[in-house]
Amino acid sequence: MEDSIDIPELDDVQDLATAKFVLKYVIQALEAQTRTIEALTHEISDLKRALFGQKSERVVPVDREIAKKKRTEETPEQTAARMEKTRARREAVREQRRDTSVTEVIEHLAPEVCDRCGLSLDDADGLADEVSEEYEYVPARVVRREHRRERKVCTCGCFAIGAAPVRVVEGGLYGPGLHAHVAVAKCGDSIPLDRQARSFKRAGVPMSKSTLCDVFHRSAGLLSPLAQRILELAAAASHVNADETSLKVQDKDVCRRAYVWDFIATDEAGHTMVAYRFSPDRSGQTPIEVLGESTGVLQVDGFTGYNQVTTPAKRTRAGCWSHARRKFFDAIETTPDAANVAIDLIRGIYEVEYDAAEKSMLGTDKHRALRTTKSRAIVAELMEWAIEQKQKQRPKSPIGVALRYLLNQRETLERFLDDPKIRLDNNIAERHLRLIALGRKNFLFVGHDEAGRNLAVLQSLVSTCFANGVNPQTYLTDVLIQIQDHPHSRIDELLPWNWRPPPQTD
Repeated sequence: MEDSIDIPELDDVQDLATAKFVLKYVIQALEAQTRTIEALTHEISDLKRALFGQKSERVVPVDREIAKKKRTEETPEQTAARMEKTRARREAVREQRRDTSVTEVIEHLAPEVCDRCGLSLDDADGLADEVSEEYEYVPARVVRREHRRERKVCTCGCFAIGAAPVRVVEGGLYGPGLHAHVAVAKCGDSIPLDRQARSFKRAGVPMSKSTLCDVFHRSAGLLSPLAQRILELAAAASHVNADETSLKVQDKDVCRRAYVWDFIATDEAGHTMVAYRFSPDRSGQTPIEVLGESTGVLQVDGFTGYNQVTTPAKRTRAGCWSHARRKFFDAIETTPDAANVAIDLIRGIYEVEYDAAEKSMLGTDKHRALRTTKSRAIVAELMEWAIEQKQKQRPKSPIGVALRYLLNQRETLERFLDDPKIRLDNNIAERHLRLIALGRKNFLFVGHDEAGRNLAVLQSLVSTCFANGVNPQTYLTDVLIQIQDHPHSRIDELLPWNWRPPPQTD
């Protein structure tokens, strides 16, 4: 709170100088109270959001706003076409579900006698069966496989025996499918190992949490070369998106804070690499170790930890319009008129991107031309407005903070105008960190730094599978066996986008 200001009583005002003195301090007092009210209003808004809603941005997402606006402007023909497209998409999903599901036919026989006349229906004319379908959940089960190796002895006295089964680890009790399930359940579904242990117990196979820990970390140890290769390929790409989030690590007295970083890139063939890196701190050493002397574009937020890899000799830094928009949203409570002006203009920039996506021109020269003719004018208008508003708004107010961020990041935010391969925001990196954030909420912490590194290894593989449309359960089950005798010089053959499912056996 601001200190109170003593103002002379109006009866003591004897001349014009004293009146000016009183007026000056009245204005100062009002300004101080206004700043206090704005700060408290913003603080109350943040507390309400933390207590009663999600902490992330509550404003309607840009894509939903644009879709709503287009629906209000479309013609009846366009509405019919959109509805038909939606119907076709839903039908395609139904067909895919029907084709990939295991079908179990259940016969419902007709009665043996007629309900009306009582005659036997053995000789009645048959009609086409009435067929309906339903989807039922069959609880997961663990199968105990008993491997029996046939042994024979030749008349010459030589023994022969069947080939030994290939296992994840020699003499191991658990198969590759179970190893894969534990990894996918934790990294893909954010299910802690203690909850998985309860699930196995319900399936009739009691299994301790410590056993599942061993299974999880054994998988990470075997698959670490693949995760490292994904990280290398992402770091070598021309355009990289990166972000970081905190993760607690168990310590003697209290959990300490560590961080998980993600680096996202897409190659020329359209394969997406999602690489995670565990770090005990948030220093800029992690981007240096990952990106090294590589060149190209790095799209991040305003965090200074990336400064040492975004230099003229290394990577060019691109900004995130989603971060800029979010800060203006935070200012809606205190200065709605000014904040909404900025939000509307930023929405216009996104509309250009969605138009380019609908015309299938993302990343092309036509996309660059569209940004030049449309987006550049909107950005120029926004920046001109921000410069004007900065002189009117209080620097420490929410709108002042938003304006300062926008203008300080102007160069990085405008970089997308000249490179069509630069995304408008860094949301792809934020989305891939949501699994880490959800896991952090469920399993709270990792036991030690090595556990954090193992989590990053398996998270890299599971998330890369998701990004490339590969089933991580099937992939990990197969690769856990293949990688044991696969030449390291041909490690790329086992990457998710190059891997091919094993042939189905009856």
